[in-house]
Amino acid sequence: MRMLKTLFAVSTGMLLLLASATAQTPVKASPAETYCTQHNGQVVARVPYYGTNNPNPLRLAGSHKFCQFTSRDGSRIHVLLSTLYAKDPTLAALAYYAQVPFDGTGCFGNPGSCYCSQLGGTDLFGGKNLAGGGWVTSDPNNVDQTLEACVFPDLSIIDSWGLTYHSAGIIRGRNLKKVLRYKDPFATASAVFTKR
Repeated sequence: MRMLKTLFAVSTGMLLLLASATAQTPVKASPAETYCTQHNGQVVARVPYYGTNNPNPLRLAGSHKFCQFTSRDGSRIHVLLSTLYAKDPTLAALAYYAQVPFDGTGCFGNPGSCYCSQLGGTDLFGGKNLAGGGWVTSDPNNVDQTLEACVFPDLSIIDSWGLTYHSAGIIRGRNLKKVLRYKDPFATASAVFTKR
């Protein structure tokens, strides 16, 4: 019995020591997070919600970190960290570079969402409905509590409104051409997103 008490005391002590060491270890930023902040962006964790136009939206599984760039005029653009940090082409980066004009064909709602769909992405949660949905932050001080983010088939993501404004030559937040690691291959981007 004495041996069990000693073993229990040693085990408990080791667990407390391990818990203390774990609690004091700072979380190291990923290379993509560091890149974001070095380029005057802010890392914002977001989770997907369905039904954001309702009083009790449904939190969905998963989460992503975005880099939010804010300009002096207060405008913002958000891009998924992995999209920002990718050295290889992503559909979101190509869409940004291509600046395909918004044609508005069949758009009876949110122009940012329609433009995202025109480019082959989606920011719709549950299809076309009035329930709404988006990427929500728990930061009460963030102006963009719910983000409409255009998700492309390669899972690259960019702010739907920032993408739409950029198609008309308007920079929101920051010109991503200066910070996306995949550099502008305009001829390639135009070929991918041109209307046939």
